[in-house]
Amino acid sequence: MPKLYYLANILKLNDYVLRRFRSAGRRDADASKAYSHFFLYPFTFYAAGLMCFQPAAYWPVCSEREVIMQKRPKVWRKVVANVPPWLYLGSVFILVGIVVVMTMRNTHREKSLTAQTLLEKGAALIKAFESGARTGMGMHWRGDQFQVLLEEMANQPGIFYLAVTGEDGLILADSDKGKIGSRLHGPEEMKALAIGAKEKWRVTSLADGRKAFEVYRDFAPLARRDAAEYCEEEVWQYACPWSRPGSSQGTGRQAIFIAFDVAPFDAALAEDMHNTVILSAILLLLGVGGVMTLFWAQSYRFSRRQLQDTRAFASEIINNLPVGLITTDSDGKLAVVNSAAERISGLKAADIMGKIPEEVLPGAWCSLRDVVDKGEPVMEHETECSFDGEKNLPLSLSASKILNEEGTHLGNLFIFRDLGEVRRLQEEVRRKEKLAALGSLAAGVAHEIRNPLSSIKGFAKYFEGQCAEGSQGRELAAVMAQEVDRLNRVITELLDFARPSDLKTRSTDVGSLIEHSLRLVRQDAEGKKITVTFDRNAGLPVIAIDPDRLTQALLNLYLNAIQAMENGGTLAVRAAADGRGGVRIEVEDSGKGIAPESLSSIFNPYFTTKSSGTGLGLAIVQKIIEAHRGEVKVKSTPDRGTTFNILLPVGRPEGVAS
Repeated sequence: MPKLYYLANILKLNDYVLRRFRSAGRRDADASKAYSHFFLYPFTFYAAGLMCFQPAAYWPVCSEREVIMQKRPKVWRKVVANVPPWLYLGSVFILVGIVVVMTMRNTHREKSLTAQTLLEKGAALIKAFESGARTGMGMHWRGDQFQVLLEEMANQPGIFYLAVTGEDGLILADSDKGKIGSRLHGPEEMKALAIGAKEKWRVTSLADGRKAFEVYRDFAPLARRDAAEYCEEEVWQYACPWSRPGSSQGTGRQAIFIAFDVAPFDAALAEDMHNTVILSAILLLLGVGGVMTLFWAQSYRFSRRQLQDTRAFASEIINNLPVGLITTDSDGKLAVVNSAAERISGLKAADIMGKIPEEVLPGAWCSLRDVVDKGEPVMEHETECSFDGEKNLPLSLSASKILNEEGTHLGNLFIFRDLGEVRRLQEEVRRKEKLAALGSLAAGVAHEIRNPLSSIKGFAKYFEGQCAEGSQGRELAAVMAQEVDRLNRVITELLDFARPSDLKTRSTDVGSLIEHSLRLVRQDAEGKKITVTFDRNAGLPVIAIDPDRLTQALLNLYLNAIQAMENGGTLAVRAAADGRGGVRIEVEDSGKGIAPESLSSIFNPYFTTKSSGTGLGLAIVQKIIEAHRGEVKVKSTPDRGTTFNILLPVGRPEGVAS
């Protein structure tokens, strides 16, 4: 449908131009015909053919009420940008054809107008001479008076001769008296001319080689009865030869010839042709220039659009890179800073753009720039930098020059990434490897120790029974048995820590599980004047967990909190959904807190700050939570308390029993 609208609008435009042509007069009517035959119809069918073979995207979608080239200029700009180059070449060829055809038709039209003008002029002179001859006969002129009339009429600029001949070509009267009696044309040529009552013309050559435009027709100024009335035979025998018997009265016919000089007309036609060629050349140059301008405009628009798309594509890539990217221009000033670079460094791109690196970046960058300026790229150079003058960030830096195809230096490129998370993961891997090795060692040692411990405890009980009540030996035996029990508990915890996580999960209400675990320690807390609170948010989800192992982990946290509050305090437990279907549990106490230097070690096995602790409680907590694919974090402020955050996600935990 858009193509039909487009073609209809072209026809409307051409119809409007034709009406303007036709309203301008007869000569412009010829131009309108030329326009119709050589521009309107070829261009219309050419445009229709293009629309048939081109995708619809090349043509504007115009409604029936829109007139092309008068509305929707933005649409036309899009059309110009989308038109293929070969369409411009086709337009050039059409324009050249139009100019050539119009030039040829204009030349032909000028020749036709010149011939018509000379023909009309010759016919008028012939009629005037006939009228003069008829008048002279009535006034009984003498022969010399008719000769004077003939000579005077021929004595005008651009007339070679005026002659009256018989049908055999014999000259009866001539503007040159000396040619009377000679032949103007031969009998065969006179017959070929087919002289009749209507004026005819031809272009002929004179004896001296000059070209002449000759107009001729029958010459009969009077009928037979007119001749008898106006002149007597014996008087006009010589003076009036065209009225003699045997001429117009008899079987013979007379013809009149008038020859014009075409040299002035040829000169004018040549001048007009010269002007037409110049005008056509100017028009052609303007048309070709316009088409080339459109072609260049289309190329410019296409190149600009490609550049914009490339810039947008590169900008999106740079801004979404997970690593920091900074570039400098050829003057060494900061030119590009992506969002990852802002996030890692804490600097704002708007604040540092256009500055030199030494003003805003750490000194390590300057040393890298010196290396890059020497032509040596830097790859994955690890260093620590401080952007705010306080905290050092572990970074991996890479740098290189930016060169164009000609090898011109455009600037430098710096890529860096934060190694903090990488190093944390590396430390986590090392810690887990250490724990795995320690657990394997502890499991092997524990089995070898438990058997002797049973014997030692048996002997201690035996010696305790042999000693008197209240004696020192009985007390030593009791202490020995207690230490054996404590050592056995340590071995049990060690075996629990080294044992693989074999979870027996089921759908569990986490809120109810926390309430049950708090009831188990409530008596111990009340004995130390500790207030226990539980904040359970509504909408806690039911998730798949091992309730026994999670209860064990919570009890370890509760007992550590109770032991940290020797003079009473508050044990607060909070549970809420984390927004992703999981559960977040917080265990907070108001105890003495943990020293900052000890925070990184509290989950290590056998690390403890208590004189009677084994150092395995928090390590077991972390192992249980990680087996559930969760994570545990700690925040502590000395003398203000400690908070443990446990996140249990949705999903099947590790080590789930089938």
